[in-house]
Amino acid sequence: MAKKGTKTNAVRLIEQQKIDYELLSYETEAGKAVDGISVSEKIGYPFEYVYKTLVATAGKNQYYVFVVPVAEELDLKKAAKVIGEKKIEMIAVKELLGLTGYVRGGCSPIGMKKLFPTYIDSTAETLDFIIVSAGKIGMQLKVDPQDLAKICQAKFDVIV
Repeated sequence: MAKKGTKTNAVRLIEQQKIDYELLSYETEAGKAVDGISVSEKIGYPFEYVYKTLVATAGKNQYYVFVVPVAEELDLKKAAKVIGEKKIEMIAVKELLGLTGYVRGGCSPIGMKKLFPTYIDSTAETLDFIIVSAGKIGMQLKVDPQDLAKICQAKFDVIV
């Protein structure tokens, strides 16, 4: 459970849904974002369990959330095909906070301002748990991938 005063939207939502989770934290430099491989080292888990949250657009206010392993890159062509769009592109970092309520390096698939269509890379289905951002730089959530999919209304598919 989270310590008093450290609850983010993601943590509040996961607790409201009574989903088991573990809150992991790591030291950062004044809120500076760090890459996912570094986060895995800081929290002491193999990088294969750590996933990043990416937001893409197909234009016309159509946004999609993708949860992918930190060591992988989102394949925009595969992702577009999975969601039934001709083409998608990553949103600009400056748009992230206004759109999701989260900053780069602290973007959680849980508790965004709106519930966008969400896709989790199918590699997560084979794991007992995955680790995603808890909605703040320096905080991560360890959660069952099926529970994550449930709370985000996400689908599993090949997107990397």
